[in-house]
Amino acid sequence: MRVLFVKLGSIGDIVHTLPALAAVGHALPDAEISWAVESRSAEILRENTLIDNLIEVDTRSLRAGRSVDQILPEIRRQVTGIRKFRFDVAIDFQGLLKSALIAKLSGSKSRIGFARKELREPASRVLLTKSVKTDPQVHVIRKNLQLLEGALKIPVPDSGFEFPIQTSPGDIAEAGEIAEQAAGHFAILNPAGGWVTKLWHAEKFGMLADRIWEQHGLTSVVATGPKEIDLARKVEAASRSGKLLLRQPSLKAFYELVRTAKVYVGGDTGPTHLAVAAGARVVGIFGPTEWWRNGSPSPGDICVERMDIGCRIDCHRRTCNNWICMDINVETVFEAVGRRLENKN
Repeated sequence: MRVLFVKLGSIGDIVHTLPALAAVGHALPDAEISWAVESRSAEILRENTLIDNLIEVDTRSLRAGRSVDQILPEIRRQVTGIRKFRFDVAIDFQGLLKSALIAKLSGSKSRIGFARKELREPASRVLLTKSVKTDPQVHVIRKNLQLLEGALKIPVPDSGFEFPIQTSPGDIAEAGEIAEQAAGHFAILNPAGGWVTKLWHAEKFGMLADRIWEQHGLTSVVATGPKEIDLARKVEAASRSGKLLLRQPSLKAFYELVRTAKVYVGGDTGPTHLAVAAGARVVGIFGPTEWWRNGSPSPGDICVERMDIGCRIDCHRRTCNNWICMDINVETVFEAVGRRLENKN
């Protein structure tokens, strides 16, 4: 069987789809699996032994709200030759017009996606041949697995999720160098996030690093992307102890690094989901998005969130003039870190 996964991005979205990839690998070991992904999000999938063909696209110019007629020529140009794989089934895990178009252009007669109410762009339904209903208010990992189960009629796990990620000796060496600089006994703090509304104040991360050093003797590695160095410097400036390191590891080196960290603290962002995939002890700080949907499925991990405000219901705002959901004090997060360190699971 030739199967096409269509999950374009972001990093967190791809991580949440990896258990579905693992499930196909177990149930259909002889299947030929291809994955269509945005080039900017493809690194986490490269060299994956379960993926036979990685199809990279760049659809940043194809903004939401454009019609099929407007985006079809560019999508068609980017996926020229995709039909050569002769797919038996294409599964659209993204739920967008552009992802459904890629499934359509793949030539697969069986194109399966979420039911209309679960699609991010409901108009994409017309490009699918079958919809799969999924349970409401379940973690996105389970939602993806339910879609896979409905599409391929194979068993899927309900827990103990696998996240197949292949790293190189270079990734391991890069992570090892950072860990050595932190004396092998460290926490990882990530102050970044794709939306402004997902950010806990950078200065509070600096104060948190001080508390973690004072009470637990852990150096904090402030891990960010190269374009987030200014945010990291705000964390550094707010720290009195100076017991932190600013580092910008590559994506897979970050994955290897967080596997050896004592604890990880971050918001709803790609590195947090990678930390979950790596089996790290995670403390998530969530505001406009829901932990039950996007957070860690591990019962030992902890979410710090404000439940005393009504405006968080169905929020998902990228900007906000009443931005109070991330107004959480340092002591509350520090207490969560202590509880997560105590729980060895």
